[in-house]
Amino acid sequence: MQVIEITSHGGPEVLRAGERPAPVAGAGELRIRVAASGVNRPDVLQRTGNYPVPPGASDIPGLEVAGAIDQGDAHALAAAGLKIGDRVCALVAGGGYAEFCVAPIGQCLPVPRGLSDIEAASLPETFFTVWSNVFDRARLLKGETLLVQGGTSGIGVTAIQLAKAMGCSVIATAGSDEKCAACLALGADHAINYRTQDFVQEIKRMNSGRGVDVILDMVAGAYVAREIECLAEDGRLVIIAVQGGVKSEFNAGMVLRRRLTVTGSTLRPRPVAFKQAIAQACLHHVWPLLEAGSVKPVIHSVFQAAASDVSGMTGAARAHALMESNRHIGKIVLTWGNA
Repeated sequence: MQVIEITSHGGPEVLRAGERPAPVAGAGELRIRVAASGVNRPDVLQRTGNYPVPPGASDIPGLEVAGAIDQGDAHALAAAGLKIGDRVCALVAGGGYAEFCVAPIGQCLPVPRGLSDIEAASLPETFFTVWSNVFDRARLLKGETLLVQGGTSGIGVTAIQLAKAMGCSVIATAGSDEKCAACLALGADHAINYRTQDFVQEIKRMNSGRGVDVILDMVAGAYVAREIECLAEDGRLVIIAVQGGVKSEFNAGMVLRRRLTVTGSTLRPRPVAFKQAIAQACLHHVWPLLEAGSVKPVIHSVFQAAASDVSGMTGAARAHALMESNRHIGKIVLTWGNA
């Protein structure tokens, strides 16, 4: 099969097309003939050597795929209501940038009715992450207010839409007026340009100093202290990435006085049973919203994964360069010729 390999740690140009033996599905697994693969920030971190592959996972990057089942554990497939030929999308711990990908059956879901494989490939990593962190860990409830840091990222566009669909108010931050407008178009009640506005002061101004109930943070670092200032009593801050650094200093007294919760998680190394529980929650709560059109995938760009341009850069490399430029709004997806 054709794959995209990380030939060495470095810039996007280290992503090269290669060939590997196609994987074989084992007990409790299925194999997908991949039509499309989602691109995520952890893929970039893996390429640069800053996100080690979990034990037992493929060294091929890629955490989400969509396509048709072409092989699998017959008993487990039947128990899950799936069969050979069904279109599915899956969350995987690696191996997604390839023409074939093996996934635990519990981490696979049917492609929502009306969605293409390209759209479906944009779902698992972001929707599983948002559901697990915003609704499970942070317990966001109807009528509460969510602050999304980085509202036009793949995670951001998902969090905005899901929170609004669940009856919440949403404030999003973004790095330009154009991106702020995109957040508002997705349903955010307010959008703050963090390059020209102080998000702490803006949030205090918006609701008479009460603050927000939940913050979804992909920055960490110095942001944590400022975010704690933004939280309402009994507020919850959930950290899912550390793009701003791993060290933070904040007012612990404020945490005590306001009964705040600071938490976080990573999804990739968690066991299959944990991810299966998230998959079932998404199937029950989120898939109906996708099929009704209440929540929609936001696709910014699509690249042919292994096709090289005149400079020799693969589509995967160009996709990573776009992600690192932060110019995108929504998801970046790779295709394998049968999307």
